[in-house]
This record gives sequence, C-alpha cells and structure tokens, in this order.
Amino acid sequence: MSRTRTERLVNLVICLLSTRRFLTAAQIAATVPGYEHDPEDPRDHEAFQRKFERDKAELRELGVPLETGTASVFDNEPGYRIAHREYALPDIILEPDEAAAVGIAARLWQHAGLAAAASSGLAKLRAAGVEVDPQATLGVEPVVTVDPAFAPLTTAARDRRAVTFSYRVPEVDEPAIRRLEPWGVVCWRGRWYVVGHDRDRDATRCFRLSRIVGSVRPVGRPDAFVPPAKVDLISHVAGFDGPVPRTGRATVTVRPGRAAGLRRWASETLPGPDGDKLVIPYADAEQLAGAIVGYGPDVRADGPPEVREAVIQQLKEVMARHDGVVAA
Repeated sequence: MSRTRTERLVNLVICLLSTRRFLTAAQIAATVPGYEHDPEDPRDHEAFQRKFERDKAELRELGVPLETGTASVFDNEPGYRIAHREYALPDIILEPDEAAAVGIAARLWQHAGLAAAASSGLAKLRAAGVEVDPQATLGVEPVVTVDPAFAPLTTAARDRRAVTFSYRVPEVDEPAIRRLEPWGVVCWRGRWYVVGHDRDRDATRCFRLSRIVGSVRPVGRPDAFVPPAKVDLISHVAGFDGPVPRTGRATVTVRPGRAAGLRRWASETLPGPDGDKLVIPYADAEQLAGAIVGYGPDVRADGPPEVREAVIQQLKEVMARHDGVVAA
C-alpha cells in the first residue's frame, strides 16, 4: 500500500471516529485529505466514488467496523461511521513488567515528537485499571534516550528524502559533510544508527546518531529513492560496528582510593594535589563519558574537549530526566 493511500485511510478512520453521527460521502470528501474533487465534474466525481469504495472495502478487510446508515428518517443519502463499541479494545490486563515496557515506550515516543500519542496510550492504560508508575523506568531511561537527529532522520526515511549532515569520527578532529539516502533508523547495543545509501561513496553506510554534529537538513524532493526490498538494517549496523582502536587519550582526576574501574583502564597514573591524574586510552568519547558520570563527584574529566563535552551533556540529560523528583 502506498504512503499516500495509507495516510488517507488513517485520516478517514480519524474522521469517522470523531463523530457519532453518520457522515455522507460528500461530507467525508470535504473533510478528509486525499478526496478532493469537483462534484460537478462527472468523471472527477466518478473517480472519487471508485476511490472511496476501494477504501471502504480496505477498512472492512482490516477489521474496522464501518457502519452504514442515516442521521434521520428525512435523509435520503446514506452515511458512514465507525462503531465505537466494536472498534474499542477490550479490557487489557498487563503484568507489571509489561506496563513498565509501555512506560519506556512512552518516554521514547516523547523524545521522538510523539508525546500526544504516548500520553493517550498511558491514559487508556490508567482507564483500564493498570497502574502506571512514571518513576518505575528511570533506571533504564538512558537505553531509550534518542538523539536530536532521530526525528528528522526518521521523517526523511519515511518520506524517502535525502539528507545532509556533518559527521565526526573518533580519529578525525573536524566533522565531514555526508549526503545520505536514509532507509531507516535502528537501535543497536543501546545506540541509535541510521542506515542508507551514501551518495558520495556510492555504497551502503551506517552512521551513529550521537556523532552527527548540528542539524540534519533534507535535500531534494520526497520519494527521491526506493530502499532495497526486505533490507536488514540491524545486520548492516552489526557488520559496521566492529572493534575500534583506542587512539584517543583522556585525562581525568580521581579522588584517592576511588574509581577502581577507571584505574584499571589507565595507562598512566600520576599523584597530584587534587587527586590522582589518570591517562585513559579510549575509542568512543561518549562511552568513556558514561563511565565517568557513573562515578559522580569522585571523578572529574580534564580533557580532551570532546570527552568533557560528552560528560557535561550526559550530566545535563540526567538532570533533565530527574527534574522535579524528590527523594523520600
């Protein structure tokens, strides 16, 4: 099914659910995007009727309870609506871990710009008698936190529109401009990647979203490319996500007797007035920053700038997630 037809069917369902009265075909044509036509033109109106009949049949095949009737005995033209009592889901009983999974998904949707859908889903769960604890998933939130590039890349993949962005790799200081036809965005080992066709290299490439610098900019028109059929995005990411040499060198200051894990990673340890200075080889600034943040005030990142910035950013995210949470 084409994206245009899918959107039209979704809009039709929303329209028919938004009212309890029967809507005539003319009212639906004036309300639902995709049905615009000139009712005075016989050929145009006939094309609309064929399209509407196909869509009604499609909805019924999908199990949507579409009813036909009239709003009053004085109406000559039949109308349509969706039976709420048959369309609504039955009572859903979720186990605590299942309810927690829904809570995690809601937080991810909020980051992705779908806060309204997430709020509606949680409201339905509460109405069904399922207790949803908003604090129950705080411990696993970093796994589902998405990067700013998530929304524009998923939108571009949906619209089949090419994008351009600046991308930084660990072994190169300056970011490079990349042009990509995005096929989709996936999560692998707790990190988000976009997979697609790199126009400059004329090959399939994947990019970690956290290494994208600045904004993602769409280029060209929608429907500019066709992704490969049944492409396995996870396999592409797993193939590219091999071992990376630890070419970076970070300097951190740790309190005496603390941060044993970081001390094991250190290639050098120098005593100092504020604590021990550790030199730690690393390949991924964000991964090292996550380890540093885990030790709280016992560790301070001194350099290089990319590690300090990653630590600061992760601390800001922690503060934002726990804003307003008061310990009992």
